Amino acid sequence: MYLDHGVVTKEELIAAGHYPSEARMKKGPVAVCECLQKIPCNPCESSCPAHAIHIGENISNLPELCEDKCIGCGSCVVACSGLAIFLLDKSYSDKVGSVSFPYEYLNNYQKGDVVKAADRSGKNVCMGTIKKIITTPKADHTTVVTLEVPIEYVDEVRSIYREK
Repeated sequence: MYLDHGVVTKEELIAAGHYPSEARMKKGPVAVCECLQKIPCNPCESSCPAHAIHIGENISNLPELCEDKCIGCGSCVVACSGLAIFLLDKSYSDKVGSVSFPYEYLNNYQKGDVVKAADRSGKNVCMGTIKKIITTPKADHTTVVTLEVPIEYVDEVRSIYREK
């Protein structure tokens, strides 16, 4: 379990019902809520214009995503104070997909840069190309980076590898 080893796994997310289906990911960007601890928090729910994330009256409930309602806009990514929501997209081709994630480190990355992509534990897993960088005042200066990565790494990549 993630509390024992410190990093949530895809299998744990699937078991908890918190992972979108392969079919949905092939239709375009979809949110994945990697939040598995019951803490009082609900900005993802209130930020979603499509009402695809449900927490309910008890704000300690875990977020539940209705993947068919999710429009892949990313509002939940910037709203999540725990940096635990990502957008996955496997609709590009059979070879590449994308992962969008919050990135709160200082950076001088540019669209088109090729970077080392990191998994949930921070390990380098593959190379990725920056497709988009969005920073808006509405997002309280949380930058959202979209990396294009080999399709087999979409389920693993969650950030940019940080050199020591």
